[in-house]
Amino acid sequence: MDLSPQQTLLSVYCARRCWVSPMSPGVLLGEGLGESQLWDPTFPRPLWPLNSEFTFSATNKSRFLPRTWRTWRELIPRDEEAVSPGEETVEALLGLVRSPHSPWALLEGSSAEDRFLRELAIQNPLMLKDTFFYSYFRSLRVVDKQVSLVDKDLLKFLNLEELVLSANQIQEIEAVNLPPTLKVLELYGNEIRSMECLCAAPPPRLQHLGLGHNKLLGPLESLYVTSNHWPNLVSLDLSFNDLTDLQGMMASLGTLSRLRLLVLQGNPLALLPYYRGFTIDSLSQLCVLDDITVSPSEKHQFRGLGRSGDLLARQAQLVVTIGNVKGVQDTSVLDPEPGPQGPFITYSYYVTYDFVEEEEGEESEYGGVLAEIVMPSPSAEQLSEDIPEDVPEEVFEEHEDSAESGLSAQSEEREDSLLSGGSAPLPGVADSAEELAKLRPRRDPRLCPSPGTVLFSTARKPWTDVIPCSYEMQHTLKDLVPLKAFLLAGTTVTIVEEKILSWPAVLPPVDVPLPAKKGKGEKDKKGKKEKDKKGKDGKDMAGKREEEVAKEQKGSKKKELPKELRQDPPILRVLGSGLVVLEPLLAGEPLVSEVCNFGVIRTLETDRLTSLRDSKNKNKRAKKEKTKPAAAVYDGDYQPQPLTVEVQIQLNQCRTAEEALREFAL
Repeated sequence: MDLSPQQTLLSVYCARRCWVSPMSPGVLLGEGLGESQLWDPTFPRPLWPLNSEFTFSATNKSRFLPRTWRTWRELIPRDEEAVSPGEETVEALLGLVRSPHSPWALLEGSSAEDRFLRELAIQNPLMLKDTFFYSYFRSLRVVDKQVSLVDKDLLKFLNLEELVLSANQIQEIEAVNLPPTLKVLELYGNEIRSMECLCAAPPPRLQHLGLGHNKLLGPLESLYVTSNHWPNLVSLDLSFNDLTDLQGMMASLGTLSRLRLLVLQGNPLALLPYYRGFTIDSLSQLCVLDDITVSPSEKHQFRGLGRSGDLLARQAQLVVTIGNVKGVQDTSVLDPEPGPQGPFITYSYYVTYDFVEEEEGEESEYGGVLAEIVMPSPSAEQLSEDIPEDVPEEVFEEHEDSAESGLSAQSEEREDSLLSGGSAPLPGVADSAEELAKLRPRRDPRLCPSPGTVLFSTARKPWTDVIPCSYEMQHTLKDLVPLKAFLLAGTTVTIVEEKILSWPAVLPPVDVPLPAKKGKGEKDKKGKKEKDKKGKDGKDMAGKREEEVAKEQKGSKKKELPKELRQDPPILRVLGSGLVVLEPLLAGEPLVSEVCNFGVIRTLETDRLTSLRDSKNKNKRAKKEKTKPAAAVYDGDYQPQPLTVEVQIQLNQCRTAEEALREFAL
């Protein structure tokens, strides 16, 4: 394409000075670039230099700049001029506060008062003085700040209506330092032991008082909840303290004519079976008790119970029920067959739990159901570890002489260790107190009750796939403060395996089976001699008689067991133990039901042996089932059942006034 002289001159000039992009003519990109990139032949008019400045006409559409006439100097970005903060307008500052993307934006959950105070500090900062703040605030919350003292500076809040000082360390609070305009006062989770400090000069307009989770204790606390101190009180929360006097508390609360909401759960007095009915009938104006609305039917069912408070026994009743135990391993399949001299091993299983001890002595009342924790006799492994290597052999000679039998070497070693390992230490072994302590068997701490409790147990049951305990026990307690502490701590449920080894009281003589064998041989020889004399018929008759006598002797040996047995102390083994939480009973729940899961203790080996034994027993009885199909159950995915026990604890509660008078009348 031919260029005019003017265009050629301009191209050369531009090649030396700058480059105009064909995509967006009019944008200065650089200097000293190639000539082939300088000129767009489609540009409608030539561009002429004028005082070293170029004015470009762009009739095509640009994606970057508007279609306007401007010089190239105007396209260069300029540095922003420094502006003093004092020149910012109020609208700009408010925009920074209100924008959610601003670093000065309010945090999530901020109240309308927070927004108002921030905007007020921008619009009229001279108003924010101490007098303004003290008169502005209606609510003040200081939670979990380790506050221990409330001083007179709190009186500067002239219009304060709500004061929350929960989760602090306040033991006493002087009522004279509380603003008289208070309507709500919350002191939850402190260490207040008495309400007497609040009654010196209580706020006259107070409508709600929250003193839950403190340490209020004693019958005198009922003297501080009367209308003389709180004439306008509508709501009162005294939950989770140690209040015990239900009758005295109701007599004082009856003077609060405006009381509509009351919370007393978590106190020992709330454990009484007739607590709810007695409270509802004593406070006829009450609308909500322990966060549950008082229905008209409840008022009708408990009518007249409030006037019979002196006739009701002040005691709580709880019923403990223990159901089935599942997933117990059958340990007996691992034991060898007992010989004529023993040991004869028996296994039994039971469940223990601890419960609060009554002051009068619970043992005399429950007697046989209390668990007897016996010191377990040491096992062979423990004795082999504890006995020194230089023990003289004469110590065991007496036991070795009495233990001669046809048992295997393993059973003889176990017998020797068990015979020599009673509750008393071995003679000649323990020469010091340390060695004596080593030989002493250790008691599992899970088999010991916690302080202030008594250990209860179910009846001993033999092993089955599902062991039915069928246990139910009613506990009646008069001291309610320890009962509350026990429910907060919970009870420990333990599944125990008891192993008892029995031995013949009089060991059978060792030479008893020998005459039978010898006589049998002599009769055989005699039969051979008589074969030539008496002939074939005589031999047959004698042989039959001999076989019958031998069978009778052999069968009598198997069937006859020692009549008198002596038992070693039980060997106890904890299969599973866990805590059952009982705090819901304090929070108003009448029942706690739980299936305690202690994990899997069964193994594939023991389950196969148990299945094999059971199938043999079935074959002997029915003669229909076979062993192989029963054992094939475990060939696939083996999923043993975990060790579980069903536990249920119920707090007795009366449903009508008649039931309360019938069950708990003095």
